[in-house]
Amino acid sequence: MNTPEQSQLGKTSTYVDQYNPSLLFPLPRAAKRTEIGITDPLPFFGADLWTAFELSWLNHRGKPEVALAHFTIPCETPNIIESKSFKLYLNSFNSTRFDSVEAVQEVLREDVNEALWRGAPARQSSAGVRVIGQESFVLQKVQELQGLLLDRLDIECSDYTPRPELLKADHENPPISETLVSHLLKSNCLVTGQPDWGSVQISYTGAAIHQEALLQYIVSFRNHNEFHEQCVERIFMDITRQCRPLKLSVYARYTRRGGLDINPLRTSHPMAIPVNTRSARQ
Repeated sequence: MNTPEQSQLGKTSTYVDQYNPSLLFPLPRAAKRTEIGITDPLPFFGADLWTAFELSWLNHRGKPEVALAHFTIPCETPNIIESKSFKLYLNSFNSTRFDSVEAVQEVLREDVNEALWRGAPARQSSAGVRVIGQESFVLQKVQELQGLLLDRLDIECSDYTPRPELLKADHENPPISETLVSHLLKSNCLVTGQPDWGSVQISYTGAAIHQEALLQYIVSFRNHNEFHEQCVERIFMDITRQCRPLKLSVYARYTRRGGLDINPLRTSHPMAIPVNTRSARQ
């Protein structure tokens, strides 16, 4: 079983510019999920939305092409892909010839799905891959997460490792529905300790969640070492246990590192996957 310490994170790497799918390094989700009490069947739906901003290859005449790529990775995959290995893999396209954008997209889809489901008896779902060529760059938008901004609150913060006990909700009054947003989410890479900056959107129906306490809880991730997907699942589970909402979704958009951003969504109920639109900080 692969572990983060065995990956290329924090190590000097040789950049390969000829196509090499073996560079992808899958990491099992199970260990971190067990740590926070997640068992099968999963208590949520969702996906991890990745954007690759540094994708390039050669066309059949040797002329370079550049593109963006969106990856939609179902949360039920047994593995995630370690992000540095993903970058090294994408770099391996740089001096490789492909006949078309469609050919690149199909190779990406097959390789990513193989890594995500490696070691599993069968694939239950497939990652979606969309390559966006130069002609569509002008259509790419910037949009902020919608909701009531928690950062407006003048709170005192003293906890910088996750404190789920901060969370509380008003169960004495009727349920409400609201969407809350904060740009103060920060955690650190599980292996390197490098900072990961993010914005988070929390939508729920249920007892009103104490907003000041929720913002203090979000800030408490500031010195926490965990991957993006794991942080979002931890937030989802902590709110579920402490506040007992009737419905809940947690969606985070992290700033890019190494030409990649990762944006996990976890939800208690089936819902449409958001359009993978970057925010101003991304």
